[in-house]
This record gives sequence, C-alpha cells and structure tokens, in this order.
Amino acid sequence: MAEKVLVVGGGGREHALAWKLAQSSLVQQVLVAPGNAGTASCGKISNSEVSVSNHSILAQFCKDHHVGLVVVGPEVPLAAGEPPPLSCLHLHTTSYDFRSNSVLSSGIVDDLTAVGVPCFGPSAKAAQLEASKSFSKAFMERHGIPTARYGSFTDPQEACSYIRTADYPALVVKASGLAAGKGVIVAGDREEACRAVMDIMKVRHAVSRSSVFKRVLVFKREFPRQDGAFGSAGETVVVEELLQGEEVSCLCFSDGSSVAPMPPAQDHKRLQDGDQGPNTGGMGAYCPTPQVSRELLQEIRETVLQRTVDGMREEGAPYVGVLYAGLMLTPQGPKVLEFNCRFGDPECQVLMPLLQSDLYQVILNTMSGRLASSAPVWHQDSAAVTVVMASAGYPGSYQKGVRITGLSQVEDMGLQVFHAGTALKDGGVVSSGGRVLTVTAVRPSLETALQAANQGVAAVGFPGSVYRRDIGHRAVADLNRHRGLTYKDSGVDIAAGNKLVDMIKPLAKATSRPGCSADLGGFAGLFDLKAAGFVDPILVSGTDGVGTKLKIAQACGRHGGLGQDLVAMCVNDVLAQGAEPLFFLDYFSCGRLDVEVAAAVVGGVAKACQMAGCALLGGETAEMPGVYAPGEYDLAGFCVGAAERGALLPRLSDITEGDALIGVASSGIHSNGFSLVRKVLEKSGLSYSSPAPFSQSGETVGEVLLTPTKIYSRPLLPILRGGAVKAYAHITGGGLLENIPRVLPQELAVDLDASLWSIPPVFSWLQQAGALSEEEMSRTFNCGLGAVLVASPSDAQSVLRQLQAQEAWIVGSLTRRQPGAEPVVVRNLKHSLQNAGPTSRAEPNGSIPLKRTKVGVLISGTGTNLQALIEQARRPSSSAEIVVVISNRPGVQGLKRASLAGIQTRVVDHKLYGSRAEFDGTIDRVLEEFGVELVCLAGFMRILTGTFVRKWNGKKTFEATRSASLNGLTAHVCHREAAEHPPVPAALVQGGERAEAGAAGGGPRRRLHRSFRSGGGGHRSHHRPGGGAGAGGRHRGQPVGQDQRGGAPSLPHRHGAGGQRGGPTGGGRTPPVEEPELETTSVNIDFNIP
Repeated sequence: MAEKVLVVGGGGREHALAWKLAQSSLVQQVLVAPGNAGTASCGKISNSEVSVSNHSILAQFCKDHHVGLVVVGPEVPLAAGEPPPLSCLHLHTTSYDFRSNSVLSSGIVDDLTAVGVPCFGPSAKAAQLEASKSFSKAFMERHGIPTARYGSFTDPQEACSYIRTADYPALVVKASGLAAGKGVIVAGDREEACRAVMDIMKVRHAVSRSSVFKRVLVFKREFPRQDGAFGSAGETVVVEELLQGEEVSCLCFSDGSSVAPMPPAQDHKRLQDGDQGPNTGGMGAYCPTPQVSRELLQEIRETVLQRTVDGMREEGAPYVGVLYAGLMLTPQGPKVLEFNCRFGDPECQVLMPLLQSDLYQVILNTMSGRLASSAPVWHQDSAAVTVVMASAGYPGSYQKGVRITGLSQVEDMGLQVFHAGTALKDGGVVSSGGRVLTVTAVRPSLETALQAANQGVAAVGFPGSVYRRDIGHRAVADLNRHRGLTYKDSGVDIAAGNKLVDMIKPLAKATSRPGCSADLGGFAGLFDLKAAGFVDPILVSGTDGVGTKLKIAQACGRHGGLGQDLVAMCVNDVLAQGAEPLFFLDYFSCGRLDVEVAAAVVGGVAKACQMAGCALLGGETAEMPGVYAPGEYDLAGFCVGAAERGALLPRLSDITEGDALIGVASSGIHSNGFSLVRKVLEKSGLSYSSPAPFSQSGETVGEVLLTPTKIYSRPLLPILRGGAVKAYAHITGGGLLENIPRVLPQELAVDLDASLWSIPPVFSWLQQAGALSEEEMSRTFNCGLGAVLVASPSDAQSVLRQLQAQEAWIVGSLTRRQPGAEPVVVRNLKHSLQNAGPTSRAEPNGSIPLKRTKVGVLISGTGTNLQALIEQARRPSSSAEIVVVISNRPGVQGLKRASLAGIQTRVVDHKLYGSRAEFDGTIDRVLEEFGVELVCLAGFMRILTGTFVRKWNGKKTFEATRSASLNGLTAHVCHREAAEHPPVPAALVQGGERAEAGAAGGGPRRRLHRSFRSGGGGHRSHHRPGGGAGAGGRHRGQPVGQDQRGGAPSLPHRHGAGGQRGGPTGGGRTPPVEEPELETTSVNIDFNIP
C-alpha cells in the first residue's frame, strides 16, 4: 500500500526531497510543512500547515492523516543538543552530558519515534555532532578522526590568548551551536580573529556552572541577557587551525552500523564569483567532484564516515540518517571541518537528481539496518550543477514580495527549479526569503551542466536577483591543469560515440529484412535486390529532415518521436514513386554528444524502420563543437527503395479529368510548418508545458505538437501495387497547394472540398491564434491530409475499402485546368477549420467498411498455395489482408511472389537457430510486429513448438491446401486445452490432414478430435480418429518434417482415402497412444465479406 510522507522544512533542500520521494511508486502523497510555492500543489506534492515545532501536535497529525514516514530536512528540529537560549525563563526536564558540557533535550526524531511515528534522521544525542562543535571536536579527537587542531572556550579572553600564542594559524572562529551555516569566520590575521570571538560571544554576565546538578535539572531563575551576534549558539566558541586545500562535502546514508557514501559534492559559500563577498548559506553546488578520486573516496569512507558511525555506536548514540562531513583536502590527507546531521543545502539539490534508486526505499533500508545489502545506486557519467538565486541584499536585509516569472520556460529547457524562499500571491510566485530559487541541470559533463544551469537562471524573471556564474570553477580549473589536451577536450568524445554505436547496434539488427542483415560497423552497407525478390527493379531515393520541430523536441526533452518523423518524411516521399522502402540511413549532428539523447533519437529511427518495413543500414554521428549551441542537434535521413520497372508512379498517361482524389488522414502537423507554429505560439503566450487548448485528452502543447508523422508504406504499398491507384502525393512542405500538382499532368487541376474530411483541432487553433489566411494554411500545412491518391471513379470505392484501417475519404476530383487558373482550389476550408474536430468516418454512400483480418503466411518453397491466397485477398470483397509472408528458406520463389504483390516478406532461416524454441520465438516476434491475427501455413516444412501453438490457439492458425478455393478455405485451427494438461511441442501438417503434437524421441502425443465449418451455413460434424475416407477422414500420421524416430526433417507422405501413413522407410502404422487430447478445429475461412 502506498504511503503518505511528511517532509519537514520549507527550503530548496526540502523541495528536492519531496520531488524525489514523489517519484516513488510506493508513495501516495508527499506533504511538506511548511513548504513553499514550489511544493504548494505539484502532482503528489502539497503543503501542510501543521505545526512542526510542537511535536505532540505533529505526532497526532501524523496519526490522524495516516502519515507513514516523516523526513526531516533542516538541522534545528533534529539537533536539540545545545543548551536552550538563555533568554528562556523556564526549561523543561532535561539531561546533562558531562562529556560535552551541554544540556540535552529530546529532538523531533526522539519524540515522534516514542509515539510510534517513523521519523528519518538521527536522535538528538547523535545530532550533537552538528549541534555542538565543541562536542564534535572532542569526539573526533577521542576516535582518531582527522581534523584541524583546535581549542574550545567559554571565556572570550582565554580564546583570544589562545589565538595569539598558538604555534599554528588559529584563524578560524566558530560559534559552537547552530547558526544556519553562517557561524564560521575565517580571519585574515590574529587581530581579526580576536574581533570575531568578541562579536560571537559578547556576554555581559557569565553563567555559573555550579548551578547545574548532575543528571537532571530544572532551571527557575533568570539568565543574563545575551547580546552575541549568534545568540545561544555563540556561548561557546571553537578556534581552529586554518587549513589549506580544496573543500568538499562527503555525505552518506548510515543505518547505525554501515555507511553508503553519496557522490562527493562541492558547495560555494561566498556570495560572488571568484569566491568573493560575504559568507552565505550556499550559493550553488555541483556533483560529483573530480578532485575526489575513487581511491580517495574509499579513504574518506573508512577514516571519517565509518569511523564516526562506529564511534557514535560505541558511545551509546547510534547514528541513523544522513551524515554530512565537510572536508578539507590537505597535503596531509582529508580532514574534517565540520559535521552536519542532515542533507546539505544546496548539496541536496544536486544529489537527488543523480540518485537512480527510489529514495523512499533507500530511507526504509537505512532505518531498518539493511544498507549493507541494499546500497543505493547513482547515475553514472552525469554531472549536476545547481545555481542559487538570492534576493538583492542577501545575506543582509532584503525585500520580500518580488514577483518571479519564467519558471515554466526553464522547465521546458529540461531543467529543474527547486523553490526555497518563495510564496504564492495573487496567482503568481513571489520571493519570501534570502535564498529564493535553485536552478539545477543534469548533463553528461560538468561544463555542459553549468552552461545549462546558467541559461536557466537567465530565463528566470527575478528583478535584482543575485547569483553566481562560476559554480564548479575550481573543478574545471583542476581538470584543465592536471591533464594534457585530448580530442575530448576539443569537444569530441570518441568513447561516447562508440558507446552510442554499441547501444544502437541491436536496434539496427532488429530491422533486418530480405536483402540485408543490418549489421552496423562496416564502411558501407550492402543490399541484395535479388534476395528481396525483385526481377527488374528501378532504385528510388529520397532525403529529408524534420525542420524546426527539432526545437520543440529539444525544449520539451522528448526526442524519441523525431526518429519516426525522420523515417516517415523520407519513406513517404519514396512511396510516391510506387517504390518499396528497402533501407534507411540517418545523420545525427550536434555540438556535444549526449549519448542518451542520441540513443533515443536513433532508437526512434530503428523502431520506425520496422514500422516502414525497411532496414536501418547505417548512419553518421557528427560531433562538431562550436557549430551548435549546447543541447541542440540536427537530423537528416536518407531512404532508398525499389519498384519494378513497370510499376512506377505516377502513371501520368492514365490520369484523366474526373479522376477521384482520395485523402488519407494525417496524425497532425507532421513535420512541416513548425517555424510558423512556433511564431503562433509566441504570439499566443503559450508554453510547451501549457495545457493544449486543441487537445481533448489533457495533453500539453508540446505533446500534441510532437505527435509523430504517419508512415504510409505498409498500408499503402499493397494498394499502390494493385494497379487501381494512378498517383500518390505526399503532403509535405508546401501543403495541399504545392504537393498534389507534382504528380499530375500540367493540363489538370485539383478541386478539393475541405468539408469532406476531418481536420484535427490543432489546425483550427493555429488558424485562429495566428490569424492565418486560407491560402497560408493550405500552402503551409497538410490540414489533416497526409497523402492524396488519384484513382478512377470506378476504383475509388475499392481503394477506400482497402484503406479501412486508415482514416480516408474521397476529398475531391481532377478538373481541366483553365488558362490562368490556380492548379489547386480548396473549397470550404475556412468553414471546416472553424468546425474542426473529430468526426465519424464513413464512406460517401454511408456504408462503413468492415475490418479485414490481418493474415501472416508461413512458407518454405515455391508458394503455389500462396499465390491462390494472394489472388483471393486482392478481391474487393475479401475480408482478409495478407500483411507478411515468412519463409524459413532464403531466396525461394514464394518470397518473390509476395514481393511482386506488394506484401512484406521476412526470412527466418531455421539453420541459424540453435533450437526450435528460438526459431519459433523469432517467427512469433515478426507476427506480432505486423499485428497478425491469423496464421496460415502454406507449404511450411518446419515443426512448430507447443509454446507457439498454444499462444496462437486463441487466434487462428490454419493450413491451406493447393486445391483450396479460398472462397471457403478449409483449415485447422488449434484451440486452448484445459489448464491441467502439461505443455508439449506441437506440429501442424499439410493438406487438410490432422496435426499431432509429440516430443522428439517419443514424447507424449495428443489427438485432435473435433471440427466444424463456419462461414458456409454453420454445419458441424464430428470425425473419429482412424475412420472415413476423403476429405473428412482422420488418420494418425507424423508431424511434417520429422520421422517417427525424432530424426532429421523429411517430406510429408501423402495417402489416399482410407490409407495409412508409414514411416520414411515404409514401415507399419504407428501404434495408437492414448494421451490427453488437443482440441483442433477444421474451419471454413471465408475470405469474402458476407
């Protein structure tokens, strides 16, 4: 059951935690208290007004609202270990820790856990590591954890004396208690350090320790007034040695025994670029840090993190939660500067996007002591950068209520905005704190992540905001200083390119088809036209791109659909010549290669090639630094097809006045006109993440605009080869006005009626929002028609019936072109655009075409039976459509028959597979690819496994005889048996004879006992095994292609009425075996529409 989780806090860290927790399928809702504008209402995330300072109220709230986990973000609720403020008149019962000279009260984890509410974080006793720097330094000294030399003082004069006499630069002055990350002063000299001590402490009256009694104490006296800059946090100061080196943050999850380190990060405390200006809570961070090698991280794990957790357990305060070690990488090794008992801010905003594991599950594993066996997993080969945007005047006084804009545009750039000091006001976001926003980018490299984050910050409208532009500058300088130049330094990553090739090789291999194997890696690709079944072919080529639709995909971070756009634009062009698309090549160019993005694009290309029936034979990935802006890339595609010499389109001499125009529906805008689309969007003020006013299913603008272009090769190629279509026009760039005339004689004109087809709502919106004229619409966009076919009026209805799986209409006709007249006239376009929307599809005569069954035919040789099937399926009245022919032998005549008929073919050579199951599995995948509903075995000479037969039982599997009329084709259909029968291999036999199933080598067999006829009157008859003559007789025989000894394949043995089948050597009849029966059905498959 999904849990409710409460996150305590209201900063950028808490927004990042809530964002990551909400991604868990185990989490139903994430409440944030008090939260901010970013967590107010965002999917699973919402704010709560429950008091987090009153632990009793908070615990009751969690019980009442079934909160299953509380995650604490800031340190104050956790770290109750420092003495309470001296301004308090009375203190509740507390305990005294003599080792740290501090008064302890319970923290939020202690209080919630005590009443049965799970809470993630360390106990108050364990949180002393952060709450008291004097305790922390003494603890590290006791346990041999490397840290700077130090002194701890409650008297400012003693502290100053120590500063002046220390034999090391004692220039770091810290308030011992919690100071929101600002209680550290790094002095330039001893005098400045002494002034820092006086500023922090400034205590007019000392507190007498004699008033503290042993273990339990109740204060009931007035304390002297505090004037220190840090209040109670400054009652004790720690003076430390000034360490030199690189500062890093190393965090880990700890379950009390084990630690699971996170990738090292680096915070930037100073306000301004170049580490100038005052100290802050943090102006940005990046992760991981290249300064921390894998070996160094292991050293830190052992000498700091694990040693700290072991020490806390030994002292009776097991540390469970997130432990943060701020380290200085000195020449003597890493040394601890400070401990924090929670996620850092802004480190959390770069760590959460890099966490691959489910954060909720990681927390559960941490709380239950299972870290050693279930360590969290992090994204590799990625870098994250976050830039903090602060209010003008921060870290001093600043104005609140400044309106912030442009946040949705930043998210459209593939960046994440984590809110900190923000609030909602009048429907907008305003500033309410010092650190207001963090903009986080995750990219393949630190440099590109920083560039992307800075671009995101620049897109935010926040007047007067303060932010740094050099986050990670020390890492970049370190990388440049310690290595020689490589090709990668110039911006070309060969390793990334090789990784991409390895990722797309199997995708390309899956597009193999007769004529090529689609193996990538060579200098060139090969295609065998003869193996593809061509006799006298003409090659046809086409090339295209996807235009500025790229910009929308890049802004939305949705890249996969562009692959289909690219293939469709090229394949649909080649199809206009009547050519079958054979193979495809892609060109991907970018400034810096993002392997994941490129793989998504090329993966989309490969998937689209399978849809189109062509092989992805090769491609080029070009990484060209400086040519493209970060995150940008371009695409080009190349398709080569072929047509038999006598089947080329258009047939100009056949096209005459009065011919009908058949429009085939588009899926939307396809891939043309997007520069105008983007201009209309800019004018309308909509962003890509806005709800689309032209969508009926709640999609965003970006989602609708990125709808992939339709690929027409599979549905249209058989129709084009059938001869009824005289010309085909792909409605691409130039819209309706410029594309249809490209396939017509010059003396003819086009008369279209827009009221005859359904126009998608997106075109209506574009026309209205952009105030576009009818001519502009029809010259720029397809207006709902992706292709237009030309056919004689007598053939138009037949073509429509063959297009029943597509949305298609008769949309106009050809007329004689008059001198000076336009070649294309589109009537009723404006009216149709005003009423654009989905309509029910019907033929002009009102009849609705019946659905045709998709048939896959399996062959092994000449395909004589196949030819009869093809001829029957071509008839307008046929209710069957052959969508693919599969042969287990390459180059056979049956493949050529299918190819000449415009039917897709595949070769699954049984000799290349190690087992029948692997062979059958490949056939099964091809059938699924083509959406096959009925499988026909037409002279197929291989044994099929029981797994294959059982899968297709619920569908139809039959075997055609050569003499079948196909107007009432007799076939065997296997149906599912009772579940208790164990699975066995199966085989189907030819010629209307019975199929048997048996294990090779004498395994169990099943008898086939029931048959009926459908489509011809519904007559049902029962045939008993072994009896009868003629077509109705059933005889026991062996599976096709296997002798009775389970040996090598052999040809089936035919027998006459009443005859018996012997073995391959003429032996006697196989003795009957009584085994569980497999139901089969003899079906009259009617290829005609009733």
